[in-house]
Amino acid sequence: MTRLTLAIPSKGRLMEQTTEMFAAKGLVVSKVGHARGYRGEIAGLPQVDVAYVSSSEIAAALKSGSVHMGITGEDLVRESMSDADQRLQFLKKLGFGFADVVVAVPAWWIDVATVADLEAASLPFRRVHGRYPRVATKYMNITRRFFACKGFGDYRIVESLGATEGTCSSGTAELIVDITTTGETLRANGLKILDDGIILKSEANLLASNVAAWTPRLDAVRAEILSRMQS
Repeated sequence: MTRLTLAIPSKGRLMEQTTEMFAAKGLVVSKVGHARGYRGEIAGLPQVDVAYVSSSEIAAALKSGSVHMGITGEDLVRESMSDADQRLQFLKKLGFGFADVVVAVPAWWIDVATVADLEAASLPFRRVHGRYPRVATKYMNITRRFFACKGFGDYRIVESLGATEGTCSSGTAELIVDITTTGETLRANGLKILDDGIILKSEANLLASNVAAWTPRLDAVRAEILSRMQS
């Protein structure tokens, strides 16, 4: 392989912020062919192929090594692989795409402020309701790892396919694990973040795949990109 493939978000604010950030570092990214296409280039770096990919698919592509480098949120990376620090190099935090992955419970649970409180309440909850509390989330792997580290296992995950913050009020879950930027949406839905419930403070990262097919030439291209980014 003689060219480096760099995956960047294909739409939305993350794509705009990525393009602006690159341009500020003298790396002008433009699409090749149709304006709605998914291939691009960086002016002055003919060895780089830019691929426009959804943020979640960038994490998967880095995991498999089908792209060399990519920009996506750390939350998506940590969710898609438990061994991210071995599979990837976290080259640079980019200062945008901020989102905290948090544990939130109904605000009226006045006796539940920590995961330990949640654990203490789970057995009485089961005696009353005949089941453990349900956790609605899109981040099933992050949730399992976090609660395992806290020694909490008396819960059941409910996969959320829509607005996770609404699942407690709709009666489909008792608590949630979700992303938030300001916490305003959680508060609007009658939820509070546990005192020790910030699982991950995520932001967009420039990453390199350790399992991609690297050559000395591609190593040099990576070094050039990183040097420009750090200037």
